[in-house]
Amino acid sequence: MTRLAGSSKLLRAMNESAALAHLLDPGRLTRADLRKLTALSTPTISEVLRRLTEAGLVNVVGHDSGRPGPNAEIYNANPDAAYAAAISVRDVGTSGTPAVAAALCDLTGTIRARFESRVDFLAADPVATVAEVMSQLREQAEVPADRIRYVQLSVPGAYDPRTETIRLVDVPGFARPGLVPEIATALGTDIGVDNDVNLAAAAERSRGVAGDAENFALLWIGQDGLGLAIDINGTLLRGTRGSAGEIGYMPLYSPDSTHRKVDLQDLFGGGAIKELARDHGIAGGTPAEIVAAAAAAGHGPFLATLADRIVVALAAVVAVLDPNLVVLAGPTAQAGGDALLDAVNSAFRRAAPLESTFAATSINDDAVLLGALDAGLAAVREALIAAIRDS
Repeated sequence: MTRLAGSSKLLRAMNESAALAHLLDPGRLTRADLRKLTALSTPTISEVLRRLTEAGLVNVVGHDSGRPGPNAEIYNANPDAAYAAAISVRDVGTSGTPAVAAALCDLTGTIRARFESRVDFLAADPVATVAEVMSQLREQAEVPADRIRYVQLSVPGAYDPRTETIRLVDVPGFARPGLVPEIATALGTDIGVDNDVNLAAAAERSRGVAGDAENFALLWIGQDGLGLAIDINGTLLRGTRGSAGEIGYMPLYSPDSTHRKVDLQDLFGGGAIKELARDHGIAGGTPAEIVAAAAAAGHGPFLATLADRIVVALAAVVAVLDPNLVVLAGPTAQAGGDALLDAVNSAFRRAAPLESTFAATSINDDAVLLGALDAGLAAVREALIAAIRDS
């Protein structure tokens, strides 16, 4: 009898989690719609909806009067049942961009609060800073703290989940051992940490040009740093220590060379682009502004030289991974638009016998923040469905 009762409970939980998953995506379904999607009987669907409604996870949001018989109730996931937050920490460097971007969304993915701010991390404690950002999000969205089920933190570095430590990061205080558990304790919720370029690639997969790609690589050309994300059949390759894609550190010299030791960062990072701009007489405060000015003016020599340098990285990526697609992303790459993309395509054909398809990102918003928000929302939804199965 115990086994039968357990089996019945498991089956009920599986039915409820399946129905909730459909109501989360695409949502706004009738009993009949859910019965077709889940292949469950009408009485079973009715019981599932009753339990989900009583649990506060599902609401009646309307009635369908376009069918014969009584108007059918239309159900949707309750957007206020749970929330996800995303906090993107940026290395300001010499670019002058905001140091923190944050957003909070409800269970349907609707953004309820969003802002950017500058933070002096030399003077501010990272734990206190993240806690204050969360407080501002809650106040702006008027959401109680216990409804925020997950916070996704984006960092310009590598996150090692084994040691819960952020590595290869230049933001003061963020490499401190024990920081991530401290933040989780201060927030009182589950948190995730990931590299910013990985999260940009996740956004490119769900919202951008890589949606139909079997696999792709994303080369990030930021205002200061470089990065690479590798997506294999929808799964991001992070590496053992979270360092996969730290391409800016790749050396470009022979071990016995007497010349200055350089890496990719020295070739087309922010400082290198500014130096290249001075050589070509192009004005601009940031690398993105410089590249945008060159693209707008049709400055072929500058774009060709920059593209030749970018192709050094692309040739290595294509030779090792042979991806279906390579996306050029990040503020500087985006500023170059089609002009830079055309120059890269021409340079790649000249430089290597390899083949690949290149595309510029189609995301005009903050891809890192959107990717972090998507990751946080996915974690919240998975946790709700798992909770139903375990109840």
